[in-house]
Amino acid sequence: MAAAHEYRGGPARTPAELILGFLEARGIPVPEEARARVHACTDQSLLDRWTVRAVTVGSVDELFE
Repeated sequence: MAAAHEYRGGPARTPAELILGFLEARGIPVPEEARARVHACTDQSLLDRWTVRAVTVGSVDELFE
């Protein structure tokens, strides 16, 4: 039996999916241009920075500052 704290959800999400999901969950509009920019990024350190910022920014523009 799995431990009570063990996550057994669906497949792992990509960094881009996490970033966009955080923004959308917070009600921040994500234009297609921004969505494409996030999906196209291959720099892991930048994706990590955007992931952290996605939970606090007030707009997509702030994400990329």
